[in-house]
Amino acid sequence: MDLQLTWYILIAVLIAGYAVLDGYDLGVGVLYPFLSRNKGERAMLRSSIGPYWDGNEVWLITGGGALFAAFPPVYAMTFSGFYLAIMLVLFGLILRAVALEFRHRDEGRAAVWDAAFFIGSLVPALLFGVAAGNIIRGVPLTANGDYAGSFWGLLNPFALLVGVAGLVMFISHGAIWAALKTEGELHVRSLLVFRWAHLLFVALVAGLTAYTAVEVSDHVKHNLTRPMGWVMIAALALSIVATRVALAAKKDRGSFVGSAASIVALVGLAAVGDYPYLVPARGSSALDGLAVHGASSSALTLKVMLIVAVIGMPIVLGYSVFVYRTFRGRIRTDTAEY
Repeated sequence: MDLQLTWYILIAVLIAGYAVLDGYDLGVGVLYPFLSRNKGERAMLRSSIGPYWDGNEVWLITGGGALFAAFPPVYAMTFSGFYLAIMLVLFGLILRAVALEFRHRDEGRAAVWDAAFFIGSLVPALLFGVAAGNIIRGVPLTANGDYAGSFWGLLNPFALLVGVAGLVMFISHGAIWAALKTEGELHVRSLLVFRWAHLLFVALVAGLTAYTAVEVSDHVKHNLTRPMGWVMIAALALSIVATRVALAAKKDRGSFVGSAASIVALVGLAAVGDYPYLVPARGSSALDGLAVHGASSSALTLKVMLIVAVIGMPIVLGYSVFVYRTFRGRIRTDTAEY
C-alpha cells in the first residue's frame, strides 16, 4: 500500500471516529430541549457528555491537521470554498462548549445557555451532512483546483437530503447514548426516541440510495459495485439489523455499538465511492477532481506524518479508554455534575 492511499484511509478513519464519538454529543444536544422534563433530567443529559465532548473533538482537529499536511490542495479548497459553512460549524461548536461550561454555574441565565447548547449542536450536526453530500456529489472546480461555485450552490437538494439524514443519524445515535447513560423515565424516553429516530434514519438511507443512483457521477456508481463497495453495503445492512435485534432484546450497549457501526459503514461507503478523489469535480469543471495521488504532499512529509501517527494514535486511544472507563456507568440525578 502506498503512502497516499494509507493517508486516505487514515483520514477516513479519523472522520469515522469523530462521527461516532462527537456524533452522540451532537445528538444529545439536539434532543436536549425535547427529552428533558425538569432540571434534574437536563443535568443528567449534560453530564452524559460532559466528561467526553472535548476529547471527542480531538478527532476532528486531528483529521483537519492530517488533511492539511497530507493533502494541502484539498485542505485549501475545502477551507476556502466552504468557508462560510465551516465558520458556521466552528461557531456552533464554540457555542456548545461555552454553554456546557457556563450552564451549571450561571443559573440566572439558564434558558440562554440551554438555547445555546441546542443551537450549537444543531448547526454542526446538519452542516456536516451537507458538506458530506457535496463531497459525494462533486463540486465545480477551476483548473487550479479552487472551488468555482457559491455558498448557495452547496445547498442543493442532494446535499440537503444528506444533511437531514446526517442530522437524524446523530439524533438517533445521541438518543441511544442517553439511554445507555441514564435511568428512570429519561432512560425510557430516550429508548422510545431512538426506536423511531432509527427507523427514520433507515428510511432516509433507503431514499438516499435511490437518489444516489441518479445524482452522483459514474465513477462513484462503479466503485460502489466493486468488491469493497459491496463489503461496505453489507456492513451497513448488517449493522442496521444488529441494532434492531439488540433494541428488541433491550440491550442498550449492543444498540449503541450497532449504531456506531452504521456510521462507520456510511463513512466507508463515501470513501470507497469517491476514490481516487478526495473531492470529485462536477459540471463544467476544468479537471476531474482532486485525486489522492495528485494532491498529496511529498513522500518525506507523508513518512514523517506516519511515524507521528504511529506514536500519537495509541496515546489518544489510551486516553480515550481511560476517560470512558473512569466515567462509565449510568448517571443519576444526584450525581449529575454539569
